[in-house]
Amino acid sequence: MTDIRNIVVLTGAGVSAESGVATFRGPGGLWEGHRVEDVCTPEALARDPALVHRFYDERRANLARVEPNAAHRALARLDAEWPGEFLLVTQNVDDLHERAGSKRLLHMHGELRSALCAACGERTPHAGALSPGTRCDRCGAPELRPDIVFFGEMPYGMDAIDAAIARADLFVSIGTSGAVYPAAGFVRTARYHGAGTLELNLERSEGSGWFADSRLGPAGTLVPDWVDSLLG
Repeated sequence: MTDIRNIVVLTGAGVSAESGVATFRGPGGLWEGHRVEDVCTPEALARDPALVHRFYDERRANLARVEPNAAHRALARLDAEWPGEFLLVTQNVDDLHERAGSKRLLHMHGELRSALCAACGERTPHAGALSPGTRCDRCGAPELRPDIVFFGEMPYGMDAIDAAIARADLFVSIGTSGAVYPAAGFVRTARYHGAGTLELNLERSEGSGWFADSRLGPAGTLVPDWVDSLLG
């Protein structure tokens, strides 16, 4: 492990599932009983803003009933103790990484506890319910919406992510399906730049074949063991 200096970690729904957070794609392609197309597209927001706002209000409220698990805590320890460059990129919109103590963190798909002004692009912390027509404090437009990257929208921080992967000596994917792009393509970018690649997942993902090493099991077991071995 002495040749590893810079690390990029990608986490997905499998990390938070052990805390009781619903995975994005449930049985039948549903998310908490809703079709993804009905709650996570710009068209859905335009068609039924009340439904979309209510859906994310419920997800936001649910955060009070879940806690970080051993995988979140292990990644926070790695963040705190790793001397080289480190970036934790998460597809999750919950705040469990932050609550575990992670600092070098980027939410590429947005955050439940944030609101986005569709008019001016301002992003502001928001912990409570968010009603359609709420006005933006910056520009005054009644355009605040959940700060979630809908299908068809550009994820946050792609330039920073690409730059970090280009410098990485090790890319690790944890608890992801390998089905959602652009995150599913990060492993190929890492391989192109010569980084080592490791997958920690409950079962083989759609992209498992791209990883040099895949370890299967619960994130709450695999991640602490990997972090312990890495930090020695």
